[in-house]
Amino acid sequence: MKRENDKSAPGKALYNWYPGHMAKALREVKKRLTLVDIVLEIRDARVPLASGNKTLDAEVGNKCKLIVLNKTNLADESLLIQWNEWFEAQGTPFVFVNCFDKPALKKIVSIGRKIVEKNRKDCNPDYVSTKTKLKMMIVGLPNTGKSTIINQLANRGATKVADKPGLTQIQQWITIENDVELLDTPGIMPPMIEKDEHALWLSAIHAIPDDIAGEETTALFVVDHLLKRNSKEFLERYKIESSDISVEDALLQVATLRGCLKQKGQPDLMRVYKLILAEFRVGDLGKTCFGVPPKK
Repeated sequence: MKRENDKSAPGKALYNWYPGHMAKALREVKKRLTLVDIVLEIRDARVPLASGNKTLDAEVGNKCKLIVLNKTNLADESLLIQWNEWFEAQGTPFVFVNCFDKPALKKIVSIGRKIVEKNRKDCNPDYVSTKTKLKMMIVGLPNTGKSTIINQLANRGATKVADKPGLTQIQQWITIENDVELLDTPGIMPPMIEKDEHALWLSAIHAIPDDIAGEETTALFVVDHLLKRNSKEFLERYKIESSDISVEDALLQVATLRGCLKQKGQPDLMRVYKLILAEFRVGDLGKTCFGVPPKK
């Protein structure tokens, strides 16, 4: 069966998630920009562009910024190479990280300081570098790993962490080092998601809550995506012989293998959806990226 003719594949996802506290958080970010030297925009390396926020970027304006692409441990390495080359060509400061690689996270601070020092020198040729306090603001979509990055840098549980978007709802200053402070902010979605496909990507990585996106819609999309790319990990984990099957048949195989069954042997699809999403999001179904770098 050809994948493009698969009627069980998901259709369009016509939804956006922009609760009131996000609009308020965006206003607070704008008000506090003068208090910081640089903005750290945290994105998900599996969705390098769609996990950005043009509205937030516009508010940041000319303030120094570093794009931090997190969760490289879950992203397709071959596509990360392509994305790295693409970002280098754009000229915007960026760094790819894994928030659980604590030593590697330290380079966020060092890169951030270099960006700020260069900007000061560019604005004032007579500027003499001194060891002044570095103040950074951390922004980004929900569930991109902001809290984990902060806690790793601060060497303590400075902020709550959960696999649930929208947990942080207030701004707070956190001391990273004696001369480094970081202003944490709530996750902020763009007011409008430009493409339905992007909404599905963001639902798959859990930037949009499952109760908003719908677990069925997101799980169907994830299975369809993994079948299309012939994911070895997905096929082996659920003992699926070939990717040339329908999404529906793949779901039935998962239900049977994992015992997600109701009375009389009927598949419990809601349990299957939850299982697939949970295992996909921790990388058990293989590393992946959604989308490829735009052509030059």
